[in-house]
Amino acid sequence: MKGRSFLSISDIASEDITSFLAGAVKLKAQGLPALLDGKILAILFEKPSLRTRVSFEVAMRQLGGEAIYLSPAEVGLGQRESVPDVARVLGRYVDIIAARTFSHATIEVLAEYAGVPVINALSDREHPCQALADFLTIYEKKGKLTGLTLAFIGDGNNIAYSLLLASALVGMNFRIASPVGYSLQDEMVRVARGYASRSGAEILLTDEPASAVDGADVIYTDVWTSMGQEAESKVRRQAFAGYQVNSKLLSLAKPDAIFLHDLPAHRGEEVTDDVMDGPQSVVFDQAENRMHAQKALLARLLGGV
Repeated sequence: MKGRSFLSISDIASEDITSFLAGAVKLKAQGLPALLDGKILAILFEKPSLRTRVSFEVAMRQLGGEAIYLSPAEVGLGQRESVPDVARVLGRYVDIIAARTFSHATIEVLAEYAGVPVINALSDREHPCQALADFLTIYEKKGKLTGLTLAFIGDGNNIAYSLLLASALVGMNFRIASPVGYSLQDEMVRVARGYASRSGAEILLTDEPASAVDGADVIYTDVWTSMGQEAESKVRRQAFAGYQVNSKLLSLAKPDAIFLHDLPAHRGEEVTDDVMDGPQSVVFDQAENRMHAQKALLARLLGGV
């Protein structure tokens, strides 16, 4: 992966995901190896985030490098300055860019013109860094990925798509329960089924949460209304009213199933407090693993390991 951009979870080959996660576990245990001394990361955001910004900044500094945060007001991607021009300038200053954008097309243009690796820190299409942290958490808790079943309850959004692709790549069964009109797009599912045909993963799309959760090893949910969708919040709360992860739904999974949420959570909507704070929840281990997975990613892209 050295020198390449990371725009999709599928940019890591299927046979390499497990070795990548094993490397992340090792790096997590090592503490603070100065693998990226003298390297500089630009964190370029169009939308704010707690976990994404802090995890990237701390990850880079723990590896011996430096991080520079660039807010929407400071850059104005495509407004004050064209995206190709921003990319060309930053590529002359820094060694790597992590961008959090509204449009996936913006990430692709940055990668085309920057001349340095670009990391998709979230776009409307995918959130691959979150998927790396999620699978690192599952790998730590379950000791494997292949043959497990992950049930996602909620919107067929960028998180769901990255999880679908990652599952299909490693041979993990993926189920998603979404209201009619909110499921994953057909083209997304087609791509994932291509990977699944080689890995043996099974993919199920349903509008029944109980069917998705039945016997699953991992239960995952996300907010019903993401950033930028605030105008739809009332309609979405009505559409997703039967898709809350609560103790009754969680009881349908395996007794040792774990619960994940990418945060921030709207407690009382997509998940109840007793699940978020219960013994099966690994949500805050998952949040910590954003930093460790991104350390491994930064080190690989910049040749530190």
